[in-house]
Amino acid sequence: MKLHRRTRGGAPQRAPEELVAPRIGPSVLRVALALGLAYALIAGMLTYWQVVRADALTLDPGNPLLQAAQQAVLPGRILDARGTVLAKSVRLADGSVLREYLPDASLGPLLGYRSPRFGTAGLEAAEDGVLVGLTGQSETDLLLRKLRFHLYQPQDVVLGIDMRLQRDAERLMGDRRGAVVAIDPANGQILALVSTPGFDPNAVVNPTSGAAAFTRLTQDPASPLLDRATQGRFVPGSVFKLVTSIAGLGSGAITPQTTYPDQPAEEKTGFLVDGYRVIDGHHPFTDGIALDYTQALEVSCNIYFAHVGLAVGGPALVQWAARLGFGSPLPFDLPTAASQVTSGGGPLGGFKDRVELANAAYGQAEVLVTPLQMALVAATIANGGVLMEPHLVIGTRAADGTFQPRAPVRWRTVTDPGTAATIAAAMEQAVEGAWGIPFAGLAKVPGVPTAGKTGTAQLGGSGEPHSWFVGFAPVQGAKIAVAVLLERAGSGATEAAPLAGRLMADYLALQAGGTP
Repeated sequence: MKLHRRTRGGAPQRAPEELVAPRIGPSVLRVALALGLAYALIAGMLTYWQVVRADALTLDPGNPLLQAAQQAVLPGRILDARGTVLAKSVRLADGSVLREYLPDASLGPLLGYRSPRFGTAGLEAAEDGVLVGLTGQSETDLLLRKLRFHLYQPQDVVLGIDMRLQRDAERLMGDRRGAVVAIDPANGQILALVSTPGFDPNAVVNPTSGAAAFTRLTQDPASPLLDRATQGRFVPGSVFKLVTSIAGLGSGAITPQTTYPDQPAEEKTGFLVDGYRVIDGHHPFTDGIALDYTQALEVSCNIYFAHVGLAVGGPALVQWAARLGFGSPLPFDLPTAASQVTSGGGPLGGFKDRVELANAAYGQAEVLVTPLQMALVAATIANGGVLMEPHLVIGTRAADGTFQPRAPVRWRTVTDPGTAATIAAAMEQAVEGAWGIPFAGLAKVPGVPTAGKTGTAQLGGSGEPHSWFVGFAPVQGAKIAVAVLLERAGSGATEAAPLAGRLMADYLALQAGGTP
């Protein structure tokens, strides 16, 4: 029998061991769980918008903070690798800000423009936050800005291009439409980026005549506002054989010794693929030889590479091309169009049939590429199979002169060094070999081992084909890789190749302290 103490009122008091904990019902647990999930969701959303999406929100054209910064500050300068001022800001007597550009039409598609009327485009848009001082700062500076101590800190943007090479490429292009991309294979730094015709950004930002100039540019059938280097998509022709080479050798579908016994006869009769004949026959000097891989690239044998494409297969060819960046916009400072191997929808990895696949393997059919994409193909081979992210901006400079570099980014390993070396050696033969000289010999850099591949992209109908060249120099330890596209210019051997060779030679001369 348990004893109970009585309180003063006489009511018995329970012993401590008889106290019962309050019972939590299922409804209370459900409410607690719901509140916990709600708080977690709120925390997640705050993290997403304030951390993950912070820069995107800051740089949204509709953000009042960005609009205020654009009106309140003098945006930073844009400089080339040697410190040449490409763009700067001046304040006019009425208090407005005018952007001034180095007068050069090659800079228009690259830099874009900064205009109160037309907004920003090109690099001006991509680096807007840095130029007006809203992004690209240290955590301390960002905190001080939020506390309104250092509201804006405009910074200069430093590019990797050298205006001497940029102007050299523009001069070599002349009045022809097309694009030139020059890149350092080891780090992805863009050395020159030219799209022709270009435009002078000063014409667009001029307060009195800018509207008329912008109208002329938008109505010009030559499309000077289109950056052909990054957003123009063109049939590549035989330069695409480098992609097929990576897929064929990398997958093991072929080896450097692979030959196709029927290929010599097919040079005369055509290679019959499901009722369609792949025609070649442009290299009769091979005299009935069953070509191996290096020889086939040297003479640019369409029939050989049609065989390779079928041996690789549609899905694998698309997958290997994707390693190089095909199929999606490239990671780059400027907007880029996605290059494609096929328009998609077919049962063979997107190819509608074996005929499309065979033709795509040597760069025809539905293959469309940007010059930047093809420059990356050459750079990857030159860099031992490693693809670096291409980039224009190499760093920023604060008002006190402090330079903050942007580190190069290793994007991915596309293929192994041995495969890359095999393709590089074949590309050297394509420029310097006895059989290759008629096709790419004019790209040879005097005194320097040179690798390359021409392309003459057939477009159907009347008019000349696109003229292409991609390559690099020196073959070992390449300092520069290039892609040259000349729209409707004719043979790659006679048009694009000599331009590319001259540009590579001029760059190597600049590196050695000379002049182009």
